[in-house]
Amino acid sequence: MTYQVDEDGFYGQFGGAYVPEILYNTVETLRQSYRPIMESEEFQAEFRELLRDYVGRPSPLYYAKRMSQKYGCKLYLKREDLNHTGAHKINNAIGQILLARKMGKKRIIAETGAGQHGVATATVCALMDMPCRVYMGALDVERQHPNVERMRMLGAEVFPVETGNKTLKDATNEAIRDWCQHPADTFYIIGSTVGPHPYPDIVARLQSVISAEIKVQLQQKEGRDYPDYLMACVGGGSNAAGTIFHYIDDDRVRIVLGEAGGMGVDTPMTAASIQIGTIGILHGSRIKVMQTEDGQIIEPYSISAGLDYPGTGPIHCNLYEKGRAQVLPVNDDEALQAAFELTRLEGIIPALESSHALALLPKMSFGKDDVVVLTVSGRGDKDMATYLKHKDEIRYDAI
Repeated sequence: MTYQVDEDGFYGQFGGAYVPEILYNTVETLRQSYRPIMESEEFQAEFRELLRDYVGRPSPLYYAKRMSQKYGCKLYLKREDLNHTGAHKINNAIGQILLARKMGKKRIIAETGAGQHGVATATVCALMDMPCRVYMGALDVERQHPNVERMRMLGAEVFPVETGNKTLKDATNEAIRDWCQHPADTFYIIGSTVGPHPYPDIVARLQSVISAEIKVQLQQKEGRDYPDYLMACVGGGSNAAGTIFHYIDDDRVRIVLGEAGGMGVDTPMTAASIQIGTIGILHGSRIKVMQTEDGQIIEPYSISAGLDYPGTGPIHCNLYEKGRAQVLPVNDDEALQAAFELTRLEGIIPALESSHALALLPKMSFGKDDVVVLTVSGRGDKDMATYLKHKDEIRYDAI
């Protein structure tokens, strides 16, 4: 048994490709092309070179001594926040633009929530001299203003989306509309493990550099290449997919993921789709999604722009349904507390998304010899305004 994608593009009952007729040939061509291109020696050589010399990989696996003491385990942080552009998103963006170029595409579009995927896409488009349009909810444009300016400086056109609740879901809707209008020459660089097959598998494979490095680094530090626990935040799910890729079928490793609880799963102000969602179709994939009884999408809420999405990628839906992964909701206040705790104990300011993984630690009970690897998916520069706004709410006596 494997938890990886099957030949039809499904993870258990989740996944597939549910696309408008106008996109069928585009998506089918991508499905037929991606594996041969990505597995070719030419692609792999160029991809590895850029990851090493441009992104700055491998990212460190840092032993967090003070956090380890507090939580009674051996806690290692996978430092994706130290990548060029400040998050894991660049791994995927570089891989997808190489794929787009080898498929002869001339124009790039993307969606973004927290702005890190938008920045990564704008970055690789500048690198490869390709035009780029990034769709971003108008609310996210306001709360992630530094990343908006970075995208514009890199030469991307940032398109604020005014529909819906003006966040990630709505940005994705507009990107798909654009794709429908320009299917022949446009490549849509999707930022997470969502969308129609083969996108979840493409993103997971490109992000799997994270777990590949963890195996090597743990062997060096612990004398074994696997941890007892892997922990990550999950919205769409790309950093989590990359963290677990090489361990997904290894039962020695427990997988624990944190999703955005917002103001609480018992309130309307949440994005915890794994907890409260039901099976439906969103953005071309069969997943657990927040929806009404008649299938209308319920608007999500999270303090974190990157997790403010009404669904979760098919990989993680399947892992949760099959009992392979534990998925816990993390509320806004818990994420904020976790961000300040890491900052004060280890001198690392994490992104709000990453803070949802860090906030899992108080919910766990570890043994003193347990090896725990937690992915810090991004750095907190973009979230400083939010942190400063809420700093008086933090219980420093609990740190």
